[in-house]
Amino acid sequence: MQTALKAAAPPVDPASVATVRSNGVARRGGALVAAFVLAASASFVLAASASFVLAASASFVLAASASAGARPDAAKLRVAAVGTDAIVLRWDGPEARRWAIRHREAGGGWARDRTRGRRARLGGLARGTVHEAQVAPCRRRGCGPWSNIARTATLLAPFNGPHPDPGCEAFPPGDGFNRDVSAAPLAADSEQIIDRIGADGGDFLHPDFGSNPGYGIPFAVVPGDQPAVPVRFRAYGDESDAGPYPVPPGAPVEGGRRSDGDRHVLILRRPREPGGSCHLFELYRARELGGARNAWAADSGAVFDLGAPLAGQRPGGWTSADAAGLPIYPGLVTYEEVRSGVVDHAIRVTFERTRRGYVPPATHHASDSCHPHRPPMGLRLRLAASYDISGLTGDARVIATALKRYGLIVADNGSNWYITGSTDRRWDDQDLNQLKAIPGDAFEVVAPGPETSPC
Repeated sequence: MQTALKAAAPPVDPASVATVRSNGVARRGGALVAAFVLAASASFVLAASASFVLAASASFVLAASASAGARPDAAKLRVAAVGTDAIVLRWDGPEARRWAIRHREAGGGWARDRTRGRRARLGGLARGTVHEAQVAPCRRRGCGPWSNIARTATLLAPFNGPHPDPGCEAFPPGDGFNRDVSAAPLAADSEQIIDRIGADGGDFLHPDFGSNPGYGIPFAVVPGDQPAVPVRFRAYGDESDAGPYPVPPGAPVEGGRRSDGDRHVLILRRPREPGGSCHLFELYRARELGGARNAWAADSGAVFDLGAPLAGQRPGGWTSADAAGLPIYPGLVTYEEVRSGVVDHAIRVTFERTRRGYVPPATHHASDSCHPHRPPMGLRLRLAASYDISGLTGDARVIATALKRYGLIVADNGSNWYITGSTDRRWDDQDLNQLKAIPGDAFEVVAPGPETSPC
């Protein structure tokens, strides 16, 4: 477990936001102005007095990239806020009485209008589509030069649930996280490992997620053409997959924007072509830098092709956004799958002390201990078949059933027996609390593959 501090994003002043809508009419201080028609048949209008309030769960994203050849005196356009069908732009630049704005759906014709402020709202946008915008200062002799192009993609659903169907599976059936271990042989030292885990920390299972948005690990699903942005790696760049990553502005961060914890950011990109693979982009200790390029910074990052086997996707010895070098998203318990009645994958778990070694599919260790009975990264455990779960109900029963069939996978150092789920306000905490009665000694260790260790 590691920490980082995220500075809060500057608030948007609703009173000074201009609005571009799809109704074909614009208002400035109550006066109507002529509308414009977009080549793609969509009309957008600008209003300097419209208000726009965005919650952290907004479902629209903007990725801005600097246009090559932009003049030094051009404005620097960036994202101020995002919404389900709108974006709010904000920019810095030279003094000007008015500003020209042009906007289009990617590949279409430009629609234009003007505003007196340095903020604008583009409204009436469809989800899952890419848009572009530019601004330019206007003076007596005309308007120009144009700013960098802000390229946008609306999200498919609000952050932190409900989550849209990603349109793919997380790795092939039976691979990695998806291997059924209910009938797999036990490790010869299963009892000793369980005893050692108990001696090092807590003794009961603990769902580290619930209705509180400060718990769990959030993830966002983005369209296949989500614009990618630069990511600066600060600590483990030599073990990170190079960017850019398709991280939307305002993407949800584990623990919230002011968190000083692991600050994971998980982005699941839908297939770019029908029948293609999803790709998973994960960051550790991520922080949004913003600016004209909408950049992010992180200690480490990893990219996974969810349509290919997990083995071989990361070199041995490399970490990821998780200490074990594993992807995080495939081990999350999500509200959607639990409500479907089936969790069909191993669940991510942490332990206070781990061994200086890793077993497949993990690729990295995070310990200085060579104790023979501490769990290595990647180790699989399962709830014993003899443990009675008939008294459990609802979501807890679904999760306990998965613990017997697919079990747990050791992914990071942390509190003992803490299992991870997605951030989602819809969780029933009282239901999940039933899992806290399951003792650690109700689990057993699955015989692992070959261990890589300097011990």
